[in-house]
Amino acid sequence: MSQDKHNAAINIEGISLRFGGVQALNDVSLEIREGEILSIIGPNGAGKTSFFNCINGFYHPYKGEILYQGKDLTRLKPHKIASLGIARTFQNIELFSGLSALDNLMAARHIHMKRGALSGCLFFGPTRKEEIANRERIEEIIDLLEMESIRKKVVGSLPYGERKKVDMARALCMDPKVLLLDEPMAGMNVEEKEDMARFVLDIFELKKIPIVLIEHDMDVVMDITHRIAVLDFGTKIAEGLPGEIKNNERVLKAYLGEE
Repeated sequence: MSQDKHNAAINIEGISLRFGGVQALNDVSLEIREGEILSIIGPNGAGKTSFFNCINGFYHPYKGEILYQGKDLTRLKPHKIASLGIARTFQNIELFSGLSALDNLMAARHIHMKRGALSGCLFFGPTRKEEIANRERIEEIIDLLEMESIRKKVVGSLPYGERKKVDMARALCMDPKVLLLDEPMAGMNVEEKEDMARFVLDIFELKKIPIVLIEHDMDVVMDITHRIAVLDFGTKIAEGLPGEIKNNERVLKAYLGEE
């Protein structure tokens, strides 16, 4: 399928990934399209996080290609892919736990900082302007995600839901063109999930970027998603609108464990 047909931001064509004798992904093809929130669902061990790890360069599939702006990402390193505008959050939160929330966000802005160490030490002229611009960008994200009360708190001391919020904010600080969210609501209570779902919708409306969501809460998925892809044992078994997926017999069998 051509990248233009559905205005795809990323076109994944037939990627396969193996760890020893375990087939983590098997010939998976999927478009991440402009102007949509796409959810990837499936039972535990279905290959969802492995799929993300292939897109952002943590894993390299042995077959297939991942095309973004005409570039094949399958052999690029993670920092190169991040610099192209693909940002993600992590299922297991990967933050600097000894730093404040604000410092974590500043660390995420380093890919946009062009000044060298010498000019940074002098801190005047262009360097000062760059620092101010980066801080202004961070303040916008703090306001968007309602993080004012935790901005100076050490991340390791924050409740789990707040750390998830910092993780999302850090991804946004990269000014992404595509945002990958790996279980952003895992471990949250109902109120925290509602807040996070609202933030996802706010980001989508404000940034107009494609968002890909791995999530187990089907109520959230059905409420905020435009399209859903389903993985099971590393294979894509279904793709479609929420209403179609909800009534898909193969999807129901995968979740219920029926043969």
